[in-house]
Formats: sequence, structure tokens, C-alpha cells
Amino acid sequence: MYQQKIQISTQGRGSYDITAEVQSLVGDCDIETGLCHIFVHHTSASLMLCENADPAVRRDMERFMSRLVVDGDPLFEHVNEGPDDMPAHIRSVLTTNDMTLPVKNGRCDLGTWQGVYLWEHRMTGQRRTITITVVD
Repeated sequence: MYQQKIQISTQGRGSYDITAEVQSLVGDCDIETGLCHIFVHHTSASLMLCENADPAVRRDMERFMSRLVVDGDPLFEHVNEGPDDMPAHIRSVLTTNDMTLPVKNGRCDLGTWQGVYLWEHRMTGQRRTITITVVD
């Protein structure tokens, strides 16, 4: 088993490609076949496995989520950190904070058009911690 934490600094709401970092860590652990588990340690960010060829897909995902969960909605009581506070938590719950990927030939066995992304749900930049665990 291999486990490593990485830190990702975001510039605010949006998706951040972490595929290369994940693949690099998987390659460093000398496990040819197994599973890679990725976990984000936050309640206002999530992970997504998404189209990696056209950035418009991720922008469309962001626009859809913005329509689904509106910042500053008067419905929300939890607004301690601003109008994006509760929406960020809801977005995180509606998506996922972990994923498991197959490892084959020492790499995550992703589809041709798949990438791994940290999805930041807060409007301001944050420092996010992600744990990557690889098991054979």
C-alpha cells in the first residue's frame, strides 16, 4: 500500500485538473495492478471524473451547478462565511469527495477522454488537501 497527501491551491470556484499529479504518484508507488483511492478533506470542494478534451464541458458543469444551487439564496440559514458558504456545502454533497480508479500497468486506467479534477465550490481561493492511496 502507498499513501500520499497533496496540497492544491485554487483560485476560487471552478475545476482544477489533478490528473498528472495523481498519475505521477501512482507511477511512483511501483504497484502495477490495483486500485487508486482519492479523497478530498473538505466539505466545500469535491472531486469529479470528467471530459478532459474540451474545457467547455467543465464550464457547462459549473453553469449548471450555479443554476441548481444559487449563491445567497434566502432559504439558507448557514451563511457564516458568506453567500457561497451553504451552496458550497450543498454542491459538495451533491457531487463526491472521493473516487476509486483501477490501476493497470502502473497508471490509473482512465478512458481516453477522462481526467480527474478537484472541483472548488468556494468563490475565493483555498488550499485543499487530497489523500491518494494506492493498493494492490
